Amino acid sequence: MNSLALAGIIIGGIVIILAIKFLTRWIEVKREWQAERARLQAMQMQAAAGAPIQPANGAAAYDVAPAPPYGGRVVELGAVDRFLDDILREKPARFTPEDLRGFTRNYAERLGSGGFGVVYRGAFPNGAQVAVKILNSTLDRRAEEQFMAEVGTAGRTYHVNLVRLYGFCFDATTKALVYEYLENGSLDRVLFEHEQRRGLGLGFDTLYGVVVGTARGVRYLHEECQHRVIHYDIKPGNVLLTADYTPKVADFGLARLCNRDNTHLTMTGARGTPGYAAPELWLPLPVTHKCDVYSFGMLVFEILGRRRNLELQHPAVSQEWYPKWVWQRFDQGRFDDVMAASGIHAKDRDKAERMCKVALWCVQYQPEARPSMSSVVRMLEGEEEIARPVNPFTYIASLHTTSSSSSGGSAAASGGSSKEFRGMRGPIDNQGGDEVKHVSFLPRVHWYLLFELYVQPMIQLDYDLAIQEFF
Repeated sequence: MNSLALAGIIIGGIVIILAIKFLTRWIEVKREWQAERARLQAMQMQAAAGAPIQPANGAAAYDVAPAPPYGGRVVELGAVDRFLDDILREKPARFTPEDLRGFTRNYAERLGSGGFGVVYRGAFPNGAQVAVKILNSTLDRRAEEQFMAEVGTAGRTYHVNLVRLYGFCFDATTKALVYEYLENGSLDRVLFEHEQRRGLGLGFDTLYGVVVGTARGVRYLHEECQHRVIHYDIKPGNVLLTADYTPKVADFGLARLCNRDNTHLTMTGARGTPGYAAPELWLPLPVTHKCDVYSFGMLVFEILGRRRNLELQHPAVSQEWYPKWVWQRFDQGRFDDVMAASGIHAKDRDKAERMCKVALWCVQYQPEARPSMSSVVRMLEGEEEIARPVNPFTYIASLHTTSSSSSGGSAAASGGSSKEFRGMRGPIDNQGGDEVKHVSFLPRVHWYLLFELYVQPMIQLDYDLAIQEFF
């Protein structure tokens, strides 16, 4: 046998040996990865309560112990667990229907329901409480888009003032979202579920903390995420409260991700909730993240007054539309009336005035006149001077004036009685004698169209209390 043939045999043997070793190692690595993946799924549930994560070998969570077979190195498991926990926060887990039945004890405790489906209370094996939102079995295209928006947005954000999404389920039989459980439910329930309570059980400092915390959550979405997130549905029903009343913004079903370079988005349909949605959301015009600022302002009014913004049965007709009444009292130097109506003590006057001014700036008609959420937070925390607000409701008076001149006595055609439209007297009439200014950003519409598209749905929202959504 010549030397060339011998060299070929030797090289061939070496290649075969290396191939066998490579294949063996690949199988080992694959098994290790599968085991680690299963461990990460378990850690996802344990991380919910922030509890120490127990290693598979039963050792204490922060003991120094040998790691899995990675060359015999010795590592501190607590540090690794904390690192992996941070990684897990960036990605929600995918659960099976069997997992959900186990978490909820076969759906034993129902928390609430709505158009989206039903919410059940549950718990992970380590005891961490969760809320399982089971979506309606038949999802149309819009519902599927909302499901993807929820997972894609809430699943990649982590902030103390945003509700945390632990995972989801999506298969032929079950579509669900699994969130952290918030003990005190929604701000809407705390303020309005029992009308006689009006949030009176909460001190003003607690309510002020809810305002500031919510502002921080929205600021994070707008300015601190890799991509700006526009929520589109900021309202009391989408602010959940922990046991110590820390607020967490929830329900990202309408949210949109956008690059910061894109200053405007084009909408394909109306979004948001009547009464909280910015005017530009109800017209076929480009919108910006400032629509969330407007909604936040409306939310602040309801916290300030511990009441709904629209109350048609209010004893005082002028107070039926609360934001306009607050503006009138503020403009007339009668803020004491606002404090008295809300039961705010003199010691809290500075914070109450701050809330009032911020709310008035946030609901300005023109989006560019509204502050950024970082500015809102600074103003609420007393780090930024708040300029005197201008009348945010001038555009409504302008609409009314234009409509009156073009309708040619439509009020007379309805019998000449304004009492039939008492609910519009607050937001429509220019009772303060303010100068009517022309607005260039949005086209003028007749006042009856404003009522049909904006006020009337809000009335239905405010007084349809048969269904209370948890999220």
